[in-house]
Amino acid sequence: MKRMASLFVAVVAVTGVAAQMAASLSGQARQVIVTTIPQGYRDWKFVSAAHEAGALNDIRVVIGNDKALKAYREGKPFPEGAIV
Repeated sequence: MKRMASLFVAVVAVTGVAAQMAASLSGQARQVIVTTIPQGYRDWKFVSAAHEAGALNDIRVVIGNDKALKAYREGKPFPEGAIV
C-alpha cells in the first residue's frame, strides 16, 4: 500500500511540474500584482462585471484606462501604459 501511495504522489508531482513547464513555455499570461495604485485610476472606465456564485459568492468588475479601451476597441495590441 505504501508503494502505491508513493507512486500516486510521484505521478501527481510530475504532472504538476509538467503543467507548470507547459504554461511557462507557451507564453501564457501571468498574474500581475499591483503594489501601487496608478495615477488617474478614478477616471478609468467600466469594462465588464462578473458574479461568481456558489461558495465564492463574489462580484468583481474589470476597469481600464483610456489607452487600454482604445486599443481593445480598435482590435490592436495593448500599448505601453495600457492598464486593465
